[in-house]
Amino acid sequence: MDRDLSDGDSVMDLSFEAERPLAPPAELLERLPSCDCLLQGDRCQIFFPPSEAPGRPQEQRCWSSFLEHRVPVVTEEVAREALLSFVDSKCCYGSAAAGDLVILELKQQVLRRYRLETFSESRISEWTFQPFTNHSVDGPQRGTSPRLWDIKVQVPPMFQEDTRKFQVPHSSLVKECHRCHGHGRYKCSSCHGAGTVRCPSCSRAKRRARPARRCQMCSGSGRQRCSTCSGRGNKTCATCKGEKKLLHFLQLVIVWKNSLFEFVSEHQLDCPGDLLAKARGETLFKDENTMVYPIVDFPLREISLASQRGIAEHSAALASRARVLQQRQTIELVPLTEVRYWYQGKTYVYYIYGTDHKVYVVDYPERYCCGCTII
Repeated sequence: MDRDLSDGDSVMDLSFEAERPLAPPAELLERLPSCDCLLQGDRCQIFFPPSEAPGRPQEQRCWSSFLEHRVPVVTEEVAREALLSFVDSKCCYGSAAAGDLVILELKQQVLRRYRLETFSESRISEWTFQPFTNHSVDGPQRGTSPRLWDIKVQVPPMFQEDTRKFQVPHSSLVKECHRCHGHGRYKCSSCHGAGTVRCPSCSRAKRRARPARRCQMCSGSGRQRCSTCSGRGNKTCATCKGEKKLLHFLQLVIVWKNSLFEFVSEHQLDCPGDLLAKARGETLFKDENTMVYPIVDFPLREISLASQRGIAEHSAALASRARVLQQRQTIELVPLTEVRYWYQGKTYVYYIYGTDHKVYVVDYPERYCCGCTII
């Protein structure tokens, strides 16, 4: 049985539907004539202006001065201290082996790492809504909405990703709530408007031939107050928050993204490539501009090819969906040392990589299991 409502308003029966906000039907919303987009559902694909044309290609560089740069050599003392520091950071590694091992050989190699960063901005618009609380409406009657790329916003620092949302001026429309059809509330789907539900404890035991002792949860009535609607039999519409109307407007969503391309030169040492990609290196070369040109004359040909491939990949990936704001390419020197050592009659290996002497251990002789995960 439905409960009476004190204010006399009707309640929309939505007990058969999932109680969640629904997207408004497309026919509710008009296309704003000034919006420079292709409408696809409730989102717009934005046609954006082309990136600024880059300047003249950079002239051929002289790499001799760059190649003369050297990173510090890893000595036996540095190798031992790096391992001791690594072992101290691990609860399951004993320090005796690190202190007593005998270093047999140090194999050192300097890798070149190429990195390209492309900082881009993409814009989409989408219809969104919020409960209408009788405030002023900034609709088409107040003027023409600006094109989305004409809306001025503060750009975050270069190469720092961010996402921001803005209401497009003069795009607001007030519509009846599509969820409750303007009633502001709807019948509770748990109790179907009755305000009570069957007691889960006794399950109407009082109707049996020989009833059990009186249920303490429902006092023998067999019914309990509905916890979903607190006994009211209806719920405030979650979409319009009981306001009965919604303010629809175009929302501009701006995404600043930093795309990354990395390449590490080949090496003969058995150290995982993902560690070398993240290792701290020493900058050998840096080029930053609105658009950068591929490196074509670096003495290590695989670096030149990586530069050309990275720039081509970013250009193809972003050309149709974002505007490039800034690019930065670097070449870094990443030192890598293989340390072979002897301990208690066996030979072991570990690697020291990066300018901050990070350690990767292949098989440490003094390792225990204490239930934790070693990274």
